Amino acid sequence: MNKRALIAMSGGVDSSVAAFLMKEKGFDCLGITMRLFRGKGDGEACHSCCSDADIDDAAETAFKMGIPFEVVDFSKEFRELIIKKFIRTYEEGAVPNPCIDCNSEMKFGLLLKYALEKGCDHIVTGHYARIDTDSVSGRRILKKSLVPEKDQSYVLYRLTQEELSRVIFPLGDMGKDDTRRIAAEEGFINAKKHDSQDICFVPDGDYVRFMEEYSGKSYPDGDIVDINGRILGRHHGAVRYTNGQRRGLGISSTEPLYVIKKDMEKNRVYVGTEKDLYSDTLYAIDLNWISVPGLSGEMRITARTRYSQKEEPATVYPEKDGMIKLVFDKPQRAVTPGQAVVLYDGDTVVGGGTIAGPDRLPPKAEC
Repeated sequence: MNKRALIAMSGGVDSSVAAFLMKEKGFDCLGITMRLFRGKGDGEACHSCCSDADIDDAAETAFKMGIPFEVVDFSKEFRELIIKKFIRTYEEGAVPNPCIDCNSEMKFGLLLKYALEKGCDHIVTGHYARIDTDSVSGRRILKKSLVPEKDQSYVLYRLTQEELSRVIFPLGDMGKDDTRRIAAEEGFINAKKHDSQDICFVPDGDYVRFMEEYSGKSYPDGDIVDINGRILGRHHGAVRYTNGQRRGLGISSTEPLYVIKKDMEKNRVYVGTEKDLYSDTLYAIDLNWISVPGLSGEMRITARTRYSQKEEPATVYPEKDGMIKLVFDKPQRAVTPGQAVVLYDGDTVVGGGTIAGPDRLPPKAEC
């Protein structure tokens, strides 16, 4: 009997080719699209992953391959687990990463559970990453894509050992050109479809407007101050400002000023010069370890604090309450609370967590 695989099909080219490759390997495949977000209008949905057009594209490619196809509505769960945390994290002064949350909670959480209920042995996505097994420890490990510019291991660091044993990434040794070539050869409708770079439920990028409309709240004006607390101007809602931001401050200065931190209780935005943006130390919480079961002592690693950033050498130390302290060899620019720090040993993901900041005070938002 063939093994069964549930393919998470977004309507994009990556997941379509992932489905094709699994079918070529002899798997009994089931295509699934998750409907994650419904706006105020009937049928309004995520613009990049579960709109009616995307569902049509996924259905058409599944039909072309002879793969059964379903749509499952997880919009209630998405609202509770992703959107509410997204808003809460901004309100508490940090910057969320909803794509990482969605991977963890939706794709490899709820959808994996659904796959097992449907009798599927594996769940398959179009991510560019690889999974292997450590020959010494027997642990499942997550590795970078063989094509560095497409690597998505950063957004997958929350995968657990159980999830890694069930997940397959068929595109891990391929580049985007290879993926599009296969899609074109097979006549897939989405072979030339553009990748989305936006937050799926905020297609215009105006996340504050989304927050205000979704929650019914408004975010009050407050003071913009320098690092000594001297008032320089007024802001129009502290949630609108992120670390490293220069544009839109509305204050004049003899040298460029940047947002360096926020105090949400006092409703203040602090600004400073370029040099004030750099720090060599961060603390992180909510750790997930992959290549090791945990951290018992200091470890030399490389670390990435943004998806598009290259890793930088650092030393990581265990702290009380499950936190870690990470000290970079060179100061890093605009390390932002709420974002992920992912640790690497070569091309292997050691683990990762949520940045609390340059001190031990963590952001409060939790799933």
